[in-house]
Amino acid sequence: MNLDQKEAPLFTALTRYIAKNYAYLHLPAHRQGKVLSELLSPEGKSLLHLDLTELPDLDDLYYPQEAIAWAQDLAAALYKASQSFFLVNGTSGGIQALILSLCRPGNELLLPRNCHRAVLGGLILSGAKPVYLQPVINQEFGFAASIAPEELTRSLKEHQDCRGLLLVHPTYYGVAGDLARLTALAHQKNKPVLIDEAHGAHFPFHPVLPPDALSCDADAVVQSMHKLGGSLTQSSLLHLKGRRLTSYRVADSLRLLQTSSPSYLLMASLDVARRQMALTGHELLNQVLEIAFQARDEISKISGLKIFGAENLDYLGACFFDPTRIVISVKQWGLTGYQAAQLLSSAYRVQVEMADYYNLVAIVSLGSTREDAQALVKGLSEICQKEAKINQPLPDVPLSPPSVPARLTPREAWFAPNRLVSLKESVGLISAQEITLSPPGIPLLFPGEEITIEMRDYLGQLKKINIPVKGFTGPQKDKLQVIKS
Repeated sequence: MNLDQKEAPLFTALTRYIAKNYAYLHLPAHRQGKVLSELLSPEGKSLLHLDLTELPDLDDLYYPQEAIAWAQDLAAALYKASQSFFLVNGTSGGIQALILSLCRPGNELLLPRNCHRAVLGGLILSGAKPVYLQPVINQEFGFAASIAPEELTRSLKEHQDCRGLLLVHPTYYGVAGDLARLTALAHQKNKPVLIDEAHGAHFPFHPVLPPDALSCDADAVVQSMHKLGGSLTQSSLLHLKGRRLTSYRVADSLRLLQTSSPSYLLMASLDVARRQMALTGHELLNQVLEIAFQARDEISKISGLKIFGAENLDYLGACFFDPTRIVISVKQWGLTGYQAAQLLSSAYRVQVEMADYYNLVAIVSLGSTREDAQALVKGLSEICQKEAKINQPLPDVPLSPPSVPARLTPREAWFAPNRLVSLKESVGLISAQEITLSPPGIPLLFPGEEITIEMRDYLGQLKKINIPVKGFTGPQKDKLQVIKS
């Protein structure tokens, strides 16, 4: 490795990447500022001109009284929340703050097994005990959707003392369940509902999109405004509605977890992105949806490909889908999604948001163009002709991890003495870490869970077929941390 101090390797990598001019079908939505032009050059000056700190007339994020308070009130009014907070540590920080504000050590919290890894931080900090709900699996595309109402009803009956419910709306695949019904079931037991709406900040601004979480009566919602609302990466919004959560506890938790030097660039981008969505969001999304529907139609005509759409909704865990998120199954090509994504990138300069074993996920966002979509269609068409093996579909793989017993809470496991063992030696031991499928960032194994024979074999199978499982260490990437017995 070259350690010459004259080098700036990350900056160089970024500038080289931008120069390649890839088709942009991923996040963040602002596309290097294309849809935030007024922020990037205020009065003709550099963006860095706005990189300031808590000064007179600029307010204080954690004790807002002036400009920041006004900007947050505008966000609350737009999203129909009781109160909104600017976040500078992403949606992850907001989710962790909500869990910390709600739960104490030993409290049970209901959450779907396909929750994002950010939840783990909240569980460790609060000491809460997770009660996992099994999501509905879409068999044709091989991904987890939302949970069925029957699953929630059963869990609420079995865990009457739980502190609340956390749900994902929508999933990384743009699929949403019957959130209004799930929320009503929890409220019947007077349980607050927390929503990870990282991929739904644009939902309120067009009727073709799924219903947003606040309109479904959720008590707290965290949105990645940087993903689909147009703000800068790492900036998010946290909304509260009603009185089931204590506002000052949420504010205290945010002060505890976020930086004491919040970026005014991030906060300004939230303010400008909110204004843009309020004034022109519907118009912008009209353009986005037109591009997306045309691309979906053209891709659906390519031999061997399937696109997730209305016909795939089962109304258990999948009642709605976001058409701007194009989920494309390449299973019948005999290629994995990873292989197809690599071909698109290397041969056709097309970058999609995500790939899994069976699928590609391309996002048509505020910054995407017709040329981007056409590049995707062209790339897929040529891959079909040159690389696809239509008569040799991919073999089936397990669609969800096996259930494993929880022996400790994530917090107990996190602070327990641990040691390093190989996956082969791990059966019967308790994991001290998370093992994550990333993307989409879903933990397969949480700290405190026992590694059964079934889990060992499952993780081994994923590694064998080169599915990107993160968390293993060692030269062969086959070791993990377990609790010392």
